[in-house]
Amino acid sequence: HYIYVDTSFAKQGEKAVLLSSDLQAEEWSCLRLVYQIAASSGSPSDPSRLNLYVRFEDESFDRWRWSATEPSDSWLIASLDLQNSAKKFKILIEGVLGQGNTASLALFEIKMTTGYCIECDFEENHLCGFVNRWNPNVNWFVGGGNIRNSHSILPQDHTLRSELGHYMYVDSVYIKHFQEVAQLISPMTTAPMSGCLSFYYQVQKENDNVFSLYTRDVAGLYEEIWKMSSPGNAAWNLAEVEFSAPYPMEVIFEVAFNGPKGGHVALDDISFSPVHCQNQTGCKSLNANPKTEGSLLCHLQAYYLGLGLPFSAIEASCSFERDLCNFYQDKEGPGWTRVKVKPNMYRAGDHTSGIGYYLLANTKFTSQPGYIGRLYGPSLPGNLQYCLRFFYAIYGFLKMRDTLAVYIFEENHVVQEKIWSVLESPRGVWMQAEITFKKPMPAKVR
Repeated sequence: HYIYVDTSFAKQGEKAVLLSSDLQAEEWSCLRLVYQIAASSGSPSDPSRLNLYVRFEDESFDRWRWSATEPSDSWLIASLDLQNSAKKFKILIEGVLGQGNTASLALFEIKMTTGYCIECDFEENHLCGFVNRWNPNVNWFVGGGNIRNSHSILPQDHTLRSELGHYMYVDSVYIKHFQEVAQLISPMTTAPMSGCLSFYYQVQKENDNVFSLYTRDVAGLYEEIWKMSSPGNAAWNLAEVEFSAPYPMEVIFEVAFNGPKGGHVALDDISFSPVHCQNQTGCKSLNANPKTEGSLLCHLQAYYLGLGLPFSAIEASCSFERDLCNFYQDKEGPGWTRVKVKPNMYRAGDHTSGIGYYLLANTKFTSQPGYIGRLYGPSLPGNLQYCLRFFYAIYGFLKMRDTLAVYIFEENHVVQEKIWSVLESPRGVWMQAEITFKKPMPAKVR
């Protein structure tokens, strides 16, 4: 069954409203809507529209969250992230009929589940809103299950560890050209998020294919955030990627094949966690526990280059949950204040857990020009390669350029060098910065 409204019930411009009962999302949740918009032949200047609003119990207005106007001949899926909140709310779905005698709007399913919309185990028919970008020769398919004509290429999936479980896969058998590409595209994120994106994969003939992960924003700009560097073993391999989406973006799993003997790639159990990844390699690898050792301001790791120096990255990391760790301030000016703010619609909590401590430098406490707070890190041994990662959020500045900067100075010679400064940044959301540096002498970060 499904519900619908068309021109037999209403006229152009009239609205049909569907209101939910009281809901509560104490954990991050995903609302999925299966819908269809039908239009008259041609391109009407005034199309039908579906709108979705959230109405909180203590507010006298509805918050717009999503709209759709594009007609289709099949059911479409919309995925909307709902941030956790202690307040009760209602979902309001509004249908507005457009121009044409055959205009109609239909809803097949409305479902709210705990978790993030970019997560998926591919066990449901809607595939969590993930879609394959069609290619004449190479595409992502659903594998596994008990369907007789299933395109299964693996003995079992990762979720159920069974031949009845499902996963996504792409095979090179129909490749006709060099570097043919298959893309599996996630739903667009609809709320700011930052943390660890993980998934399981299997690769056959890794030398003849390239498996990569990209983000793509609403302007169509791509950024590669992961590429398979080693094939792992024949079983399911875990990949973890630092993922930050301060504004709407999609995640794209892309496989490029060099020819028809490029093997296959399988994918299963995509998940997200708002804490940092544990098992990465390269500059983003850390042994520190992200909830206790430095996931807010600084993750700092030295690569020992075979020198065997007794330096631990944990000594130069801090989450500020208990104190300033090995960081300190100069005595001039009001400086940084360790604070704890209850999250609300105007201000997010800390980055570590959302309810913990972070450092705040506030211009309300000073009328002096220049930087209002200087935070110094511990001494770092010289001649090592370092990777400094920290998270920052900026509020209230009309001009963001250089409002936050990082300097490094060699202790023996007091030579100071600016190695990073903020240019432009979304306001009010945690952003990640990452800097690599190497100095011949012992140095400090400020």
